[in-house]
Amino acid sequence: MRAGLIVVGVILIGLGLWVTLGNGSYSKTDTVASIGSARIEATHDKAIPQWVGIAGIVIGGIVAVAGIARKN
Repeated sequence: MRAGLIVVGVILIGLGLWVTLGNGSYSKTDTVASIGSARIEATHDKAIPQWVGIAGIVIGGIVAVAGIARKN
C-alpha cells in the first residue's frame, strides 16, 4: 500500500506538471449550423486549465508524502 501511494503521487505530480506547462488539451465538437437532418460541425482543440495542473501537483505531493510517512 505504501509503494502504491508513492507511485500514484508521483504520477499525479508528473501529469500536473505536464498540464501546467501547457501540453494538456482536449477536443470539443460544436454544431455550427443545422438545416433539417444536415449539420455542420466544427472541432476545436481546447487547453486544460492551468489550475487543474496545479491541483494535480498539490494532491500528488500530499499523496506521495502520505505514502512516505506511512508506517507498515
